[in-house]
Amino acid sequence: MKNTIRFFLLCSLTFLGFQIFAQQLQVIRSDGYAQGTTYSIQYYDNQNRNFDNEFAQLLAEFDLIFSAYDSSSIVSRVNRNENHVIVDSLFIECFDKSMKISNQTKGDFDITVGPLVNAWGFGTKQKKQVDGHIIDSLLKFVGYKNVFIFKKTVIKKDKRITLDFNAIAQGFSTDLVSRFLLSKGVTNFLINIGGEVYANGFEGNGDSWKVGIEMPNENNSDSLNPIKATLLVKNLAVSTSGNYRKFYIENGVKYSHEINPHNGYPAKNNLLSATIVTKDCASADGYATACMVMGLEKSIAFLKSHTEIDAFLYYSKPDGSIAIFKTKGIDGMLDKKSISK
Repeated sequence: MKNTIRFFLLCSLTFLGFQIFAQQLQVIRSDGYAQGTTYSIQYYDNQNRNFDNEFAQLLAEFDLIFSAYDSSSIVSRVNRNENHVIVDSLFIECFDKSMKISNQTKGDFDITVGPLVNAWGFGTKQKKQVDGHIIDSLLKFVGYKNVFIFKKTVIKKDKRITLDFNAIAQGFSTDLVSRFLLSKGVTNFLINIGGEVYANGFEGNGDSWKVGIEMPNENNSDSLNPIKATLLVKNLAVSTSGNYRKFYIENGVKYSHEINPHNGYPAKNNLLSATIVTKDCASADGYATACMVMGLEKSIAFLKSHTEIDAFLYYSKPDGSIAIFKTKGIDGMLDKKSISK
């Protein structure tokens, strides 16, 4: 009992000490533009250091590896089949994580889906006039099992295979910024790069960081939708993927940017958005994309077999109303005052 009391007092004093310490600090904010999107970083530092330049440089260097929009990036050179392209440790790490997610999801997540993304007008090239013959021809060189890395060189079974890290890169860049801050001894921060979030430690008042989940609304795709649930997050990553932001309507048909690697067509199901919570943001980013391809029922089955992943899913019911599925772990993170049914 005495040990229990001592432990409780120690924890209480430590928490109180943090609150007093944090309240003496001012939050430092860094905002910028990278990867075709905005980023926002908030952190508390007892040395009051400003890392604006370091953040900008880190993200610029990241683009030189993974950006499909930069012709000089490593991934662009790999896609052009240049000779003697040596990939670095970050490329290999992101590639390996992508392959892991692809294997776990049985190909619902696939970084070789780029040609299909481009064909449907969501990538780096202009939209094609798509028909079944074009899709069938592109599917011949889509498949994560047809590419691997050997001695820091990307080996492709078909040179027409291209790599597209867009469904995981922003999450991975969020992880890299997190590592940078931790390397500097900064342990209380919130990183948001294009909606990919990592929260570490506490806010200045000693509370967990708050991360909102939007209610999907395709009629409001250019601005924020109402926040209908808020997660209280500590030392975790949060990523949301949905079909209500990037889409277009052609001849009365809606085409979403989430492409099914198996059939080559934009994913079409009743899942509106998938918010994933995991230990790292690259994984959260990749699993969120995979869920949107899977659809509701398959996503629920997947989540039941992967209890290390938590999820908050919005889906449409047959009557057109919006409903929620959430894993048990989400219940412990939800700010109960925020959720609206």
